[in-house]
Amino acid sequence: MIVIDGSYGEGGGQILRTATALSVLLGIPCKIENIRKNRPNPGLRPQHVAGIKALLKLTQGEAEGVREGSESIVLFPGKLRGGSFEIDVGTAGSIGLVLQSIMIVSIGVPSRLRLKIRGGTDVKWAPSILYLKEVILPLLRKMGYQGEIELLRRGYYPRGGGEVIFEAHPSELNGIDLQKRGEILAIKGLSHASKDLQPKRVAERQREAALSVLNKKGIEAHIKIKYEDTPSTGSGIDLFAICSNSVLGSNALGEKGKRAEEVGKEAASKLLEELEEEVALDQHAADQILPYLALAKGSSIVSVLKKTGHLETNLWVVQKFLKRKITLEEATSGYLITVK
Repeated sequence: MIVIDGSYGEGGGQILRTATALSVLLGIPCKIENIRKNRPNPGLRPQHVAGIKALLKLTQGEAEGVREGSESIVLFPGKLRGGSFEIDVGTAGSIGLVLQSIMIVSIGVPSRLRLKIRGGTDVKWAPSILYLKEVILPLLRKMGYQGEIELLRRGYYPRGGGEVIFEAHPSELNGIDLQKRGEILAIKGLSHASKDLQPKRVAERQREAALSVLNKKGIEAHIKIKYEDTPSTGSGIDLFAICSNSVLGSNALGEKGKRAEEVGKEAASKLLEELEEEVALDQHAADQILPYLALAKGSSIVSVLKKTGHLETNLWVVQKFLKRKITLEEATSGYLITVK
């Protein structure tokens, strides 16, 4: 049994998501202690419980300690299975965070997997569904991953109500060489908001502010507008840089007291920062893709602008399960992650 100290490094939910996913995928029993020990609300939060229960649906295994507030869990994974399942993350619990684990596990399903997941699609401290669909999936497909994400309904904090379909087939992953993003072919995006914000032109204002920041740098972008019926008021903007070798992304969310213009500027500024150098992965993609690089056949080398706590923590967790040599070294611009 592998024992993981959940307080290691940044000590958040990332350790939990990666460790539980690798435990289930590889069929290795795992104990995770000190879960979120140094956080204001230690232990499992409702969305963590929902995420682990979702993984357990895919394996005929057992678990101990999977309840809100628990600081220790034990997983005894069984045999992975395909099929159709429904998962409710609860209110605005992040669908994106639950998908982070499920997508890793789906590599090893014996047959087609189809999930309908309800919860929050655009919430703080979590990847948006569009980011997973437009950045993470295209990068994983380069490695041979077979998966699709369909957004049926958007859901903002606090009531959520979003719906997503995730479909995957058994995949064989191969290593990749992504040291340079290549030429920027297009900048695309979506500025979205709940319908009650339409009179205030929130989505348009987010879009205009983002375009203003990008245009000042001589960058043209095509950003669509979308208003939707959602249980809670909310807004956000997702931006994507489609490059000849890669895709990089950024996003920002609206919140009470935050002007729409600030939201647009924030997303555009984040994207410009990622594009300062020729690196192939944005900082969020780097830590999310690391487990796949370690699971793939052959060696991989990818570049990223920054060395983040999330990345270093995920590297530590991955090496507990997979005996690969993974290095994170400073390069001429940014950092190189090498897996051998």
